[in-house]
Amino acid sequence: MRLTDANQVFYDFSDALFFPSYFGWNWDALSDCLRDLHWLSADGYLVIVDNAHQLLPDSALDQRTLFRILAQAVRHWSGAGGPPEGTVVPFTVLLLCDHDDEAVQLRQAVDQALHETR
Repeated sequence: MRLTDANQVFYDFSDALFFPSYFGWNWDALSDCLRDLHWLSADGYLVIVDNAHQLLPDSALDQRTLFRILAQAVRHWSGAGGPPEGTVVPFTVLLLCDHDDEAVQLRQAVDQALHETR
């Protein structure tokens, strides 16, 4: 996934996860589709983002929004209002970096996004 701007995020997720034609190409639609995935039934889901330190480099707001949406999807699939009948379906997101300093900065950005007031 390239994920250099919001439109690319929508495209790459839609392409990788075979989003249905009704996907709305916005943050709410991305959130909805990541918490549904009925068209892609699986025992678990793994989202891998290479070069995650370069994720949405020109918009900190979009970056924080994406981190929150991914965290919501992880919580959803872990059973918090997610899969039917209380089943747990692993939904894992791996944000990969090449260097330790990139990983530290990325971790700080994720932590900030998940802990700031909305």
